[in-house]
Amino acid sequence: MALLEVGDQPDVHRLPLHAPASQRARRRHVESKEGTHPAKVIVRGLGIDRDHGHERTFFRHFADKREVLFDGAAELQELLVSTVADAAESLAPIAAVGQSLEAAGAVMRGRRDFARQRQAIIAASAELRERELIKLASLSAALAETLRGRGVPEPDASLTAEAGIAVFRIAFERWVDEANELDLPDLMRDSLDHLRAVTGAV
Repeated sequence: MALLEVGDQPDVHRLPLHAPASQRARRRHVESKEGTHPAKVIVRGLGIDRDHGHERTFFRHFADKREVLFDGAAELQELLVSTVADAAESLAPIAAVGQSLEAAGAVMRGRRDFARQRQAIIAASAELRERELIKLASLSAALAETLRGRGVPEPDASLTAEAGIAVFRIAFERWVDEANELDLPDLMRDSLDHLRAVTGAV
């Protein structure tokens, strides 16, 4: 799975590192196929000026070059959490999470080719797969905390958050499939509908 990638949207906060450089770094790591570019080589390839401190800024955010593949995780979490927090009070918990998934899908929709390449890298590495699972667990925990803040009790909050991340994961897998012709927000909605159908929810 390779979910944690946020597209180029003006309303999504970026890391302090200059955004285009961060995006090119991720692409350079992808194009290396197995992540063989040392971080210093990536920095030089980006034309980052060591004398003006930009290299230090890069290493502060990407001291582990593998984290380039997960750039955007914090922004994705903030988008999911804020959408749930701002959802109408009348919405059921799973509906509020559904809104957040569609919002995330809309942000990521323009990055499918890159997401496919990134997924191939992560799928080939047990360590990267484990790192991705840890980050997904963090997303679920953040959603559960937000739901509790909306007054959803336990275990309902955690169950809803876990279900939401499962929907996200399945929708993403369908999206990067070569045979797929649907957009990511539509797949988020459709996957949630399937969950409701198999659980008998309305």
